[in-house]
Amino acid sequence: MEESPVLVEICEVAPDANYHIVTLNRPQKLNAFIGPLVGALNAAFDAAGRDKTCRAVLLTGAGRGFCAGQDLSERLAAADGTPPDLGASLEGWGNPLIRRMRALPVPIVCAVNGVAAGAGANLALACDIVLAARSASFIQAFARIGLMPDLGGTFLLTRLAGSARARGLALLAEPLSAAHAEEWGLIWKSVEDDALMSEAHALCQRFCAAPHAALAAIKRSIDAAATNSLDQQLDLERDLQRGLGRTPDFAEGVRAFLGKRPAVFGPRGGG
Repeated sequence: MEESPVLVEICEVAPDANYHIVTLNRPQKLNAFIGPLVGALNAAFDAAGRDKTCRAVLLTGAGRGFCAGQDLSERLAAADGTPPDLGASLEGWGNPLIRRMRALPVPIVCAVNGVAAGAGANLALACDIVLAARSASFIQAFARIGLMPDLGGTFLLTRLAGSARARGLALLAEPLSAAHAEEWGLIWKSVEDDALMSEAHALCQRFCAAPHAALAAIKRSIDAAATNSLDQQLDLERDLQRGLGRTPDFAEGVRAFLGKRPAVFGPRGGG
């Protein structure tokens, strides 16, 4: 029986807190996208959203690479010469995946363990915190095959690295090292290869003890800031902060601060 293209493991930290480890699992193809893999990714993020004890997701790749982008053998013209409809593919599975990831109310930590190319690079950039092994690289390889960045690449690159660097990365399709990706603000940090997974797990464990509602509000507000005016953002901050101020997690955070002790936040949905 063929192994699933995506593996999901649940790592329990406390009775009411866990994180989901989602691993791209086509190592012989550098975890390149095929339909079943993207479908399984959508299902994995759906499951994390439904699991009220899930406090974070760790996304990584099996083998020596994170994701080489689209498996081009799936994108050849039909036998009658009809070219593929790439827009339909994005509308059907690619774009819903990115929307689902950005809307997920828990942080997504991405551990980039090797090359992240094309759509694989933009899958990583769509996560909330990206760690990359020193040996990893990011390549917007689309122009090499006559395409443009997708899976939100043009949006994410421009906002993370600025217009000049986004244009260079997309037009030249040259690899960017993990160190430069960190320096340019594309990722949170690059780490030694043998420390990558331990650091990623440590972040997820930290999120398991964090105030869930506050993290969800932070995710939502930072995403909104990309398109909001200042007035719209101030109104959103007001509304979200009003709600957070009424949560048990805020009351516990203040008590812990005044008592000079670590805060013990409630379960997801309880704050």
